[in-house]
Amino acid sequence: MGIFEPYRAIGYITTSVPFSVQRLGTETFVTVSVGKAFQVYDCAKLTLVAVGPQLPKKIRALASSRDYTFVAYGTNIGVFERADQVATWSKHEEKVNLLLIFGDYVLSVDVKGNIFIWPFKEIKKNLEAAGHIKLEEGFLPTCIIHPNTYLNKVILGSQAGSLQLWNISTRKKLYEFKGWNSTAHCCVSSPALDVVAIGCSDGTVHVHNVLYDEEVVSFTHSTRGAVTALSFRTDGEPLLASGGSSGVISIWHLEKRRLQSVIREAHDGQITSLHFFANEPVLMSSAADNSMKMWIFDTTDGDARLLRFRSGHSAPPLCLRFYRKGRCILSAGQDRAFRLFSVRQDQQSRELSQRHVTKRAKKLRLKEEEIKLKPVIAFDCAEIRERDWCNVVTCHMDTPKAYVWRLQNFVIGEHILSPSAKNQTPIKSCAISACGNFAVVGTEGGWIERFNLQSGISRGVYVDTSESKCCAHDAEVVGVACDSTNSIMISAGYRGDIKVWDFKGCKVKSRWEVGRSVTKMVYQRTNGLLATVADDMVLRVFDVMSLLMVREFEGHTDRITDLCFSDDGKWLLSSSMDGTLRIWDVILARQIDALSVDVSITAISLSPSMDMLATSHVDQNGVYLWVNQVLFSGSLDVDSYASGKQVRNVQMPSVSSKQRYEDGGDDKGEVIHSDFGNQNHIIKDFYGPHFDHQIPDLVTLSLLPKSQWQSLTNLDIIKVRNKPIERPKKPENAPFFLPSVPSLSGEILFQPNGVEIGDAKDTQVEEPTRKIRKLDLSSPFCLLLQSCADTKDFSAFTEYIKGLPPSTLDMELRVLQIIEDDDKSLDRKPELESIGLLLDYFIHELSYKNNFEFIQAVIRLFLKIHGETIRRHSAMQEKAMKLLNVQSLVWQKIDKIFQNVRCMATFLSNSQF
Repeated sequence: MGIFEPYRAIGYITTSVPFSVQRLGTETFVTVSVGKAFQVYDCAKLTLVAVGPQLPKKIRALASSRDYTFVAYGTNIGVFERADQVATWSKHEEKVNLLLIFGDYVLSVDVKGNIFIWPFKEIKKNLEAAGHIKLEEGFLPTCIIHPNTYLNKVILGSQAGSLQLWNISTRKKLYEFKGWNSTAHCCVSSPALDVVAIGCSDGTVHVHNVLYDEEVVSFTHSTRGAVTALSFRTDGEPLLASGGSSGVISIWHLEKRRLQSVIREAHDGQITSLHFFANEPVLMSSAADNSMKMWIFDTTDGDARLLRFRSGHSAPPLCLRFYRKGRCILSAGQDRAFRLFSVRQDQQSRELSQRHVTKRAKKLRLKEEEIKLKPVIAFDCAEIRERDWCNVVTCHMDTPKAYVWRLQNFVIGEHILSPSAKNQTPIKSCAISACGNFAVVGTEGGWIERFNLQSGISRGVYVDTSESKCCAHDAEVVGVACDSTNSIMISAGYRGDIKVWDFKGCKVKSRWEVGRSVTKMVYQRTNGLLATVADDMVLRVFDVMSLLMVREFEGHTDRITDLCFSDDGKWLLSSSMDGTLRIWDVILARQIDALSVDVSITAISLSPSMDMLATSHVDQNGVYLWVNQVLFSGSLDVDSYASGKQVRNVQMPSVSSKQRYEDGGDDKGEVIHSDFGNQNHIIKDFYGPHFDHQIPDLVTLSLLPKSQWQSLTNLDIIKVRNKPIERPKKPENAPFFLPSVPSLSGEILFQPNGVEIGDAKDTQVEEPTRKIRKLDLSSPFCLLLQSCADTKDFSAFTEYIKGLPPSTLDMELRVLQIIEDDDKSLDRKPELESIGLLLDYFIHELSYKNNFEFIQAVIRLFLKIHGETIRRHSAMQEKAMKLLNVQSLVWQKIDKIFQNVRCMATFLSNSQF
């Protein structure tokens, strides 16, 4: 274990694997692949509801039916009930490429033409295939469909272009279609009987009648590339949607036999799936550009408009920065997009607008990529002025202008920062002042200029008169930074000259030479330290006030890609193309930890609270999160987690924060939302019921509302507060039709059914006896407590009492109360056994420190009710003493942790660098 451990990856929406759509009740869900895991979205708003576990290999095919999801990875097929894997089918010897739901069976087809038939009525018991079909030699299947109303029959398309009709029940080939001498990439059944559509690699779409083996109509795409996805509209309109490798969706009118409309630039990559929702004018599409979109046909001209979508980076990110106190991440990628990712709520992630790119591209008849700004190579942000004006400035590749963004509205700003240099050169670096009013930009030609972010007007040019070019540096400006008081500005040139400027006067105050070519720099405003990266792969740390080099770190063996300081200035993190991430302790002047991953890191960012690290990697479109183990452990000793100079190999974070290393393992999937399929169904937690037992050094909370467990300790106050102000009045005279019994007090007593007036005296005598309560040992509370005590696993009992209202839990505890005064008969009371089991339960839960605040509230209520009974019984006293010892030990550990935190906070506040 190291300081930073893998947590999860964000920004992944879908891959090139076709999605699977299923309808459960009134809701529709779509299951998509994200590499080695799958995700489930609710189609109503495209919200993420579930994430499957991490599989050992990439997913190659998906299929879903009711609550089950079938995933083909490698030669195996995983069966998942919602997000939990319940079975693994492993009969194939080659990679499985196709899956098809066929009634109560699943058909799996591998690359060599082997078809296995799997029943899923009793999946957990039966893991054997119901049948096997071997296709002819040379027939390599590429697609499979089940034509409507064709009993036990499927059609297979091949790489050679021919198609075959097979009977699955008899395992016989019924017919072979010659095809069109082009690979059949996709095929789909139409609402009309005996008619299917086939998309070929030559860009043609063939609507074919399989009953008579006759072609109904054919269409040809105007763009080059194969037809990769097809879907028929089912709400009465005779339309066929086809998608190709160029990212264009074509809508064909079947009756008029012509092109109806075209959705240009629907995706930036090859379209992998198309699906018209049943009896709705809504089309869903997904592509290899990491996006999923829904289109609705509700315009007067019959064209489609974008209804909703989810997307991520279609090319690897280049720059990262935590924002909003670590709740969000700003990222810029090679896809020319500037995005904001939410660490907590995935549906809040979005792309910042660049002013009607789609409309402008359509008007100019250009691609959206040509309209968008060039990729961002550097940016800076300041949260202090987010509500006032633009608070983000970006530098773009080969662009002599800097652009500002307003994150309050998620749009590009109205001003463009253009330096006033005679020779316009691309801007390479930028920085925003601590006050959020100014932006400083540096160009490739050595020019540095300051702008006002509110107005976009230039407020000064930094010129060094000693330079021959009358500019700030004689070479490219690789970095600029401002201090926290706007008194100085620091800049670094490529040739190794670092200069300190008067922020307001724009004059050089001091300078020094690094001696090597500088490629990157970062400034820490808290302690005034400046870290630089040179071409010799050495990190040098300078004190800006004393103009001295205070630290030098060596260890990287390849080009350093990024570096950043921790918020307190005590750690310096650096990444390199050698695949390592190193953490340097600036105070101790040594490396404290290093990790190595399979894919080189290109950008890093540490959250302000130092609890999470974000990284981007080569050829990876997502943002990867790492969690700081030191902050989430009971010990603040960094050395117990750090590896020192040793480099440890670590797996990259996965989309699912839980990984599965063995086939058929019991690891659970991560459930994001609990109403997947049935809103009343409670899905198991991602970590399983025994996850709390795996971290004994951590105090876990119950995650219940504060009002629920606080009400347990204040029930008496709540009852007094809710007590009626005026007592209910009794009726003065009873109705004539209700028989009454005379009483000495004058109060009206109604006669019970079946009792005569003369028997009223006996009724009054027997009434106190009737009120004697007997303990019901068959109640769910007592039965569940007894069964959990037998298995020594109280997780089910804890979940039961956590779901009870405070008043109901109080009643369950008071039912066990012993009110007799006879000490000799105390041992024979059935309530005493349940009280002892409750003491055992409290000891068990406190030992594992589970549901800490809730258990403390229940113990207080329990002792308030049964304290006198425990005092009078010796066996109960022994258990109570054990409970006291466990309670004291737990609180001592908690007090020790808080003492360490207070000492560390005092040390940090008093330490100066």
